[in-house]
Amino acid sequence: MARIMIGVAWPYANGPIHLGHVAGSLLPPDIFSRFHRLKGNDVLMVSGSDQHGTPITVTAEAEGVDPQEIATRYHDINSKAIEDLGIEFDLFFHTHHPAHTEVVQDLFTTLLEKHHIYEKNMMAPYCPSCTRFLPDRYVEGDCPHCKSDGARGDQCDDCGKPLDAEELVDARCKFCGSEPQMKKTNHFFLRLSAFEEPLKDFISDKDHWRSNTINFTRNWLENGLHDRAITRDMTWGIPIPLPGYDDKRIYVWFDAVTGYLSTSKEWARRKGTPDAWKDFWEDLDCRHYYFLGKDNIPFHTIIWPAMLMGYGGLNLPYDVPANEFLRLKGQQFSKSRGVSIALPDVLRTYDPDLIRYYLTANMPEGRDADFTWEGFVRRCNEELTNSSGNLVHRILTFTKKNYGSIPPPGTPGQDELETEESIRNTFCQVEHYLEGCEFKKAMKTIMELAGVGNRYFVKKQPWAQIKTDREGCATTLHTCLRLIQAMGVMINPFLPGASERLWKMLGNENTIKEAGWEAGLAPLPVGQPLDDPVPLFKVLEIPEEGDDPSKEGLKDSKDSKEESKTNKHTDPNTKKAGSSPALEDDPAGFPLDLRVGTVTSLKDHPNADKLWVLEVDLGTETRTLVAGLKPYYDPEALKGNQIVIVTNLAPAKLRGVESMGMMLAADDGKGVVSFLKPSKAVPNGTTVSPEGQVIDIPDAPLDFKRFLKVQMMVQEEEGKHTILFGENKMIAGVEVAGDGKSPKGVLITLDRPIPSGSSVR
Repeated sequence: MARIMIGVAWPYANGPIHLGHVAGSLLPPDIFSRFHRLKGNDVLMVSGSDQHGTPITVTAEAEGVDPQEIATRYHDINSKAIEDLGIEFDLFFHTHHPAHTEVVQDLFTTLLEKHHIYEKNMMAPYCPSCTRFLPDRYVEGDCPHCKSDGARGDQCDDCGKPLDAEELVDARCKFCGSEPQMKKTNHFFLRLSAFEEPLKDFISDKDHWRSNTINFTRNWLENGLHDRAITRDMTWGIPIPLPGYDDKRIYVWFDAVTGYLSTSKEWARRKGTPDAWKDFWEDLDCRHYYFLGKDNIPFHTIIWPAMLMGYGGLNLPYDVPANEFLRLKGQQFSKSRGVSIALPDVLRTYDPDLIRYYLTANMPEGRDADFTWEGFVRRCNEELTNSSGNLVHRILTFTKKNYGSIPPPGTPGQDELETEESIRNTFCQVEHYLEGCEFKKAMKTIMELAGVGNRYFVKKQPWAQIKTDREGCATTLHTCLRLIQAMGVMINPFLPGASERLWKMLGNENTIKEAGWEAGLAPLPVGQPLDDPVPLFKVLEIPEEGDDPSKEGLKDSKDSKEESKTNKHTDPNTKKAGSSPALEDDPAGFPLDLRVGTVTSLKDHPNADKLWVLEVDLGTETRTLVAGLKPYYDPEALKGNQIVIVTNLAPAKLRGVESMGMMLAADDGKGVVSFLKPSKAVPNGTTVSPEGQVIDIPDAPLDFKRFLKVQMMVQEEEGKHTILFGENKMIAGVEVAGDGKSPKGVLITLDRPIPSGSSVR
């Protein structure tokens, strides 16, 4: 059993936590912590609200209230949001607590006694109009490094460099706009320069650190360390534990990082074992991980280690997995700048697992990432609902209906052996990625296993197999259940709610948390009854241009059991007479009006880099379509080709251009996309339908939400690709076969090869 201490950067209690906080420093450690707890390791994860930073006093002055009111209000709001998102701290503390004050003052006093802290005069910004010294965030100006406007006296958000107020160009008081004067004042300094060589030695073996973390730290050290003031002229914060300094407080960066230690001690006290914190701070075998955004790197790789070295006897950081920034419309998320999507708002609308999934799949681990509502909806629909969620539901529904319990495996064939190898390889790879804090890669690898499952399921065709080989079908389904059992355990650190629901549907009475990580590869209990399956996720609606779905209240999968009444997905064998196989018991039948058309022209979308505007000849009319195939095709590869489009969708404006339909394409989930086309030329306007089914298209336009429920999938047989709706192949029109009697449709195929099981949209 390993022992791991996880410290999470402390968000300011001056406003609601936003999605930038979640992607940058809150979700990654929760994934890491949950994984290690499943492994049986001893984990302590701590953080809390930074209630003493100047952002709190800035907000308080703007509202005309005491800083304590602001700090308490947002600590309560953010604590609840963190809990609602499923992030599990051993203790989420706050800095305005006597227990924290005691630890900070002890650290200050010890460093002072050891001569690592000293007092000297310095020049600080003073506003003559406001008649007071200005704390760091009360001063704004241009960054001397990147020239960005709006840098603060503590840091530039754009380039991430820490600053002193006197470094700012064209500095001004945040409140009155006056130019501050530099005035003499005395403060305490951390003798950071004395730790330069010990810190170089400390990072010499940190090859496992992310490149941004180690490079930033090395650059700081190569430029030479300078002593840093650790007190400020203000009256909100932790008092200096010496007489005569009533108008000064310990600076927030010294205060906040000490919270990792104070919270560990408070956690132990609340447990009734006051010395338990020592297992994590004095045991040299315990590894310390700190999760934060890149703007916090030097505080955790240089300043905090220096403070710990100076204090003595406490563990230094083992790893500091710093994320880059999540951006919104090209700007860094920032409460102070109003660039924000508040977590409490999003949680009022969306299932926490959906938020966790998209922020993991789009996590800014190696570079900045952009948050878009379109990306959120698309990836949740395509990757969670249509690929993995639908796979789970199809397998469980089919098995429950035909066997009722976990069927016994027979002798495995080559397909089963290859699938089992994929399961084990994926499990080992995901474990490796999680141990190395590579969460985005881990999630991508799990989603690739869903693709393996889809291709295996389609290839084996259990709906046909059961009619002639019930034992062989049992082997197929046992293999499928093995795959989704492994998926259920592997996604638990990422999507704890959905994974536990999946686990219960497999008939397990315990939880994944109780079963542990190795349960993912454990033998299935043959004969164990299966619970009634319900969809893990539901389809999301694409927001209209300019909408903020977190405030509009668009529906999501808050209650999968309720949604199962209207959002079912099953296999062909579960259909009732006259129903659509891939829409399960839906009396409306196949709702799509699909037609073949020829692309006559295409041009760049005026407002979107990744979209084209197509003109499509449908024989009796020409339609304008907006298609997102620009990253996958050259213009000449589309122009003049026949494609398949949905013609009965309600018109939709996409970035200002109205689209009168949707072009269909298959996506393997790995970046390969292939558009649908007839296997040979047919007249423009030819209807496309499932072979052997009579289509009755409703008069009313098709709602996009309903369109997303239609499940079509690629099947590859002997190098030929067809499109399945349930067990039926999609055809274009009807032609007379050679004998002059037998009807035969023109098969719908793909422009280029793509694996079986790939979804069509």
